[in-house]
Parts: sequence; C-alpha cells; structure tokens
Amino acid sequence: MGDRTEDETESARVARVLREQIVDGIRTPGSRLVERDLAAELGISRVPVREALRALAGEGLAVPRRNTWMTVRTFTDRDIDELNEVRIALEPLAVRRAAERRDPDALRRMKQCLDTQGRATARRDATTARRAAADFHEAMTEASGNSLLAEMSSSLAGRMRWLLGQYDDLEPVYDEHRELYLAIEAGDASAAAALARRHLRAATTRARKPTRLRT
Repeated sequence: MGDRTEDETESARVARVLREQIVDGIRTPGSRLVERDLAAELGISRVPVREALRALAGEGLAVPRRNTWMTVRTFTDRDIDELNEVRIALEPLAVRRAAERRDPDALRRMKQCLDTQGRATARRDATTARRAAADFHEAMTEASGNSLLAEMSSSLAGRMRWLLGQYDDLEPVYDEHRELYLAIEAGDASAAAALARRHLRAATTRARKPTRLRT
C-alpha cells in the first residue's frame, strides 16, 4: 500500500490506494471489489475496507452489487460527455478567479504539480504524468479561492481524476497546462479563461479517441 500521509485514517489510506489503482487501470472496469478479499490482500481488517468502498461508491468510482462487494465502475460515453460538460461550466471560472487572485502559495502548489508533470512527461512516465495533471487541476481549483466551487469540485474529484487519467498524448496536455499556469501567474484572467476553454475543447476531442480503458 502507499505511504500513510499525516493524519490519514486507515480507511482513507485504503480508499486512496484503491482510487489510484482504478485511475491507473490496475483495477479494470467491471472487476470485483470484494471486502473480504481486499482485506486479506492488504493485510488489514474488513472495517476500513468497508468504509473505503463506501467512499469510492460515493465518488462514483465503484458500483454496489451486494452487501460485501462492489465492482469498478465502467464509464460510458455519456458519462464522459457529462463530465466534460461539468468541466466546461466550472473550470474557466476557476482559472479566471485564480488569475485574478494570484495567490503566491497557490501558484507554488500549481508550479510543483506542473514541474512534476513535465519531468514525468519527459521520461514517458505516463502514470506519474497523469496523476500530476490531475493534481494540477485540483490545485488550480483551490487557487480560485472560491470555497463553494472547491466543494463542488471535491464531490467530483474521483471521477475527474479518472477522466484525466485516460489520455496517452502526454506532451500536448503538459503544454496546455504550462500555458494555463503562465497566464494565471501573469494575472491575465481573460487569457487564462480563453486558454481553459481551448484546453477543454481539446480534452473533449481526446475523449472521443480510444483510451486505455474504453472498449
């Protein structure tokens, strides 16, 4: 399992590890998530596994089947279209507000995510690049300083991380994120919002292509 972060509960740790495995394609769509089997696999009791599975179901990454097991969600074309519709509604606002605020701590966090994505892209480490891309989007939303927007985005975070983990064209995604960051850093809200819309149009096009998990 992954390293425990500060103040992370056992159930949160299990949820994080399972979430990463789903997003990374280790646990494939439709595969079973059985409480007893997961507890044995992870060497822990069934209680934190049960809580973690409930959390993943709440995030839309797992689908309940019976009392003690679930399956990894299979995302349909309609699911992907709806996720992109939500992104188009929310992200330009987040980017605009982030550019208007130019909060130094938020900019540092975004830059850290961007640098990680860039290094991973250069060495063709797709898993790390995709995770960093999702981290960048979450940091960008936090940089908006809008607590309601952050709350709404948090409720979709698991599904958004899945969506952002499906693309193989790593360089264009990194380049678009870099342009977004530079516009936000410069405080150019109009340019940042325009870049966000362009980035989302490109993401919608990518979603129409075959991905790692779609059939």
